[in-house]
Amino acid sequence: MQLRNYIIRRIAAAIPVLIGVSMLTFFLSHVIPASPEILWAGGERARPEQIQRIRELYHLDKPVISQYGYYLRDLLSGDLGISPVSNRPVIEDIRDYAPATFELALLSMLLSILIAVPLGIVSAIKENSWVDHFTRVFSLAGVSMPIFWLGLAVQLIFYYKLDLIPAAGRLSVWLDPPTRITGMFLIDSVLTGNWEIFWDALRHILAPALVLAYQSIALLTRLVRSSMLEVLSQDYIRTAKGNGLSYRRTILIHALRNALIPTVTVLGLRFGYILAGAVLTETVFAWPGMGRFSVGALSSLDYPSIMAFAQLVALCIVITNLIVDVLYGVLEPRTRYS
Repeated sequence: MQLRNYIIRRIAAAIPVLIGVSMLTFFLSHVIPASPEILWAGGERARPEQIQRIRELYHLDKPVISQYGYYLRDLLSGDLGISPVSNRPVIEDIRDYAPATFELALLSMLLSILIAVPLGIVSAIKENSWVDHFTRVFSLAGVSMPIFWLGLAVQLIFYYKLDLIPAAGRLSVWLDPPTRITGMFLIDSVLTGNWEIFWDALRHILAPALVLAYQSIALLTRLVRSSMLEVLSQDYIRTAKGNGLSYRRTILIHALRNALIPTVTVLGLRFGYILAGAVLTETVFAWPGMGRFSVGALSSLDYPSIMAFAQLVALCIVITNLIVDVLYGVLEPRTRYS
């Protein structure tokens, strides 16, 4: 009951946050000194009546505050608008592009956890060994290296020089996408039993996922290492060892569980950074996801698509932070949702 009430309160508190994000994004995008209706109508060759019709359709002939009122009214009714570039409902564009980004982001998060947590644990246990020194150099490079540069370097070495990875895309051109269930090729191919598509999709996604995950791996490795070192110096760890508890059980049950509490917090924040970093990664690897979608929307001043992308990212971050807060209760039973 207490947890349920806590979740309800957090969801209610997220509503003003989403409205604030929509206001900020809307007014920042609409104060750009440009004439998007001319661009949407086809450029300088557009007829005046076409331009006027677009202005009326998107309420561009109204004050900005009135335009936001129309947008908020449509948003509350579940209408994200019509894209003036694709001439399709924005919700359909989101449905086409979002699964590719979520697949990339989720795999990146999974790789971050699977690589960073063991690496941080080993680095802390073998402090000042060659493993620890390597881990620190690896982490320093990860937090210092720009994503777009790393992506280009990976393509140059592993595609152009060694021909080990595909150049771009989600699937080879001779393969058809699996039957759509979630829109994520890896999951859909497993659910439909199409293993040829699964291995081909995995081969295409692995490089961009690792590039996108590298900064998170570096940050989480350093965090797990420092948390483990702090926890291993606590009295209860020495007491556990003195009582004859096995070394493995002491590390994995008592030390790691407490060391993961700050790591879980950063994981929630990193998901937002991964979604933002997907814009660069998807552009470099020609990945047909929300990153490339947002870049196209910005270059064409596609206001409805820009707003939809901002709201989707904000919603994902709010939900992720809520999940992180609930996980606190699992890792730390003394947590009270009051």
